[in-house]
Amino acid sequence: MSASHSSASRLSSFFHRYANPGRFLRLGKVLQPWLTWPAIALTLTGLIWGLFFSPADWQQGDSVRIMYIHVPTAILASAGYAALALCSVLSLVWRHPLADLAAAEIGPVGACITALCLATGSLWGKPMWGAWWVWDARLTSVLILFFLYLGHITLIRAFDDQQRGYRAAAILAIAGAVDLPIIKFSVQWWNTLHQPDSITLTSAPTMSGSMLWPLALSMLGISLGFAAIVLARLRASVMESRIRSLLSNQRRHNGDLS
Repeated sequence: MSASHSSASRLSSFFHRYANPGRFLRLGKVLQPWLTWPAIALTLTGLIWGLFFSPADWQQGDSVRIMYIHVPTAILASAGYAALALCSVLSLVWRHPLADLAAAEIGPVGACITALCLATGSLWGKPMWGAWWVWDARLTSVLILFFLYLGHITLIRAFDDQQRGYRAAAILAIAGAVDLPIIKFSVQWWNTLHQPDSITLTSAPTMSGSMLWPLALSMLGISLGFAAIVLARLRASVMESRIRSLLSNQRRHNGDLS
């Protein structure tokens, strides 16, 4: 057996480890409170600190406080779609039985977080640019991301055969992932109104600690909240699927007896 085949087998085994609905539900029940309560505590702490106690920006004034909502939602809009694309790969390549359900539950949450990103960006842009909306490269690419989320949600429900809907939505999700690097690097590739990223992996933050810490808490809290909501929706979807399967088997059994 080749090393590549062995690695692929181990990877497939890892992805299918929690494919069993009962095992997933037990794990989800344990994880849910560890995501939910820290999410609430961190989000409230970060937002209260940022919105009411952090200093105003010397150029933007108090309008900079929108950052504590806008930046986390902007990052999560892209991260959520990356998770959606990953679930689609797991569905199409490894046939993971929970991947389609996970993608179906990530979609609505990601669409809502992207809508919030666009709304807060518009509120921030009005005092900075003098307009609620401009066809800036960063804004336009995030708007496309929002439509990709909506397209994914629509495709899942567009077919009578649910599996066909899942497959079509998965293909769209993977193809749409090309928008993610465009969102990320749009401010470097084009001359845009949107300011460059204040936090990067390759350089020190360009903001003071009095702003950075509440932003970090808000980012962590909203991220955990995103995961908690998706997990709660996925647990409900798995339980609904199990109940539907049990009822179908019961009807089939009753039909055989009659």
